[in-house]
Amino acid sequence: MTYNNLTVNELHEKLVKKELSARELTLSALTDIENREPQVDSFLSVLTDEALAAAEAIDARGIRPEILTDGIPIAIKDNIVTKDIETTAASKILGGWVPPYNATVVDKLKDAGLVIIGKTNMDEFAMGGSGENSSVKPAKNAWDQTKVPGGSSSGSASSVASGQIRLSLGSDTGGSIRQPAAFNGIVGLKPTYGRVSRFGLIAFGSSLDQIGPFSKTVEENAQLLRAISGYDTKDSTSSDVSVPDFTSKIGQSIKGLKIALPKEYLGEGIDPKVKEQILTAAKEFEKLGAVVEEVSLPHSKYGIAVYYIIASSEASSNLQRFDGIRYGYRSKDIENLEDVYVKSRTEGFGDEVKRRIMLGTFSLSAGYYDAYFKKAGQVRTLIIEDFKKVFESYDLILGPTAPTVAFDLGSRVDDPVAMYLADLLTIPVNLAGLPGISIPAGQVEGLPVGMQLIGKRYDEETIYQAAAAFEAATDWHLKQPIIFEKGGN
Repeated sequence: MTYNNLTVNELHEKLVKKELSARELTLSALTDIENREPQVDSFLSVLTDEALAAAEAIDARGIRPEILTDGIPIAIKDNIVTKDIETTAASKILGGWVPPYNATVVDKLKDAGLVIIGKTNMDEFAMGGSGENSSVKPAKNAWDQTKVPGGSSSGSASSVASGQIRLSLGSDTGGSIRQPAAFNGIVGLKPTYGRVSRFGLIAFGSSLDQIGPFSKTVEENAQLLRAISGYDTKDSTSSDVSVPDFTSKIGQSIKGLKIALPKEYLGEGIDPKVKEQILTAAKEFEKLGAVVEEVSLPHSKYGIAVYYIIASSEASSNLQRFDGIRYGYRSKDIENLEDVYVKSRTEGFGDEVKRRIMLGTFSLSAGYYDAYFKKAGQVRTLIIEDFKKVFESYDLILGPTAPTVAFDLGSRVDDPVAMYLADLLTIPVNLAGLPGISIPAGQVEGLPVGMQLIGKRYDEETIYQAAAAFEAATDWHLKQPIIFEKGGN
């Protein structure tokens, strides 16, 4: 029997009443993965023995009624470090690496009783927007397996959308949670920078990366965010801001809420059909009593250029540690120390990773630092100021999550610029360190359209309030891909 149509609240009720055991729920999820996984390639590893052992231990001590997530299976992106479980970030250079420690979020998941059932597929080192840059296998969209699932948290999104698992974790550096959530028609949130510890997240862009939740519904997303949030002494960038009950405003009226609609988010490069769905969603918010007004974020147009300088520069620095010496892949064809470095990195990294390392190294090099990296930092400040100005008068910002719906597999792999443009609307949020969510808000030619809601720093509660109000007034979140409905058989 499958339980993937039940919410976390419904599953928790069954577990507490002993109508269902954690082991039975985990076995059901493993069966769902077995049935659907061959079509979407969401997982890099399925932890059958470990998950069943964890579930049995939970059953032995008893389900804790006060902890909603106790006994619930979850999948996590393979750039989140797991003790004694291979963690590769979908890269050849980390093949076979078994970490000696857990990421902080992994310990938090276990404390909350969540059962880790597998490590999900992704773009190598989180560098990509389609799910095709995995060194193992490209992931596929849950709605149409000829389309990309989005990236870089491709498997985390498609595993939830296809009904293999109810919850998952991803990471978001420039849109890597929100964009695949949009492409797969589920809920994905990038928290405020500092809200969730980055300790044990394999670093891409250290001033941009955040771990965040995927789910089928807004409330489940808020429940999972609470489980992983909080200050961490192991992460100097984590914030000691108190962790609220992120569900506290869900169900409250949004009458009088002021929502900004930036004209730049509906301009050049946005598919007219996507734009139409977002304008319809804006009218739905007005029906619910919110005030929606057009604003301007004039420096948004520089977001992609700024991001790819800053993120690539940080990646160039972060990826120096993968050198063929301390751990990970080492080339066999070596004659001297230089060969160890050069050949191991050349053979171990994929094309997109090497492209970004070279771009970042160039941006940081003598003679170019001021012209590129320093200038990008200055424009980043202007983007932050744009957001601050809008938030002086508005509670939220609304727009599409991505300029288009999911595109064909293979259609942009040879055109990096076209691939980068898919992150046009998500990147500014990371540059400003703001929270942002993507929720289903329509369809174009049978594929989901994601709507993005951006909030003030540490105001995820208002994002969830508005997102839940929209969800309750529409039925886009109830629509399922064929693979979900038929069980993937």
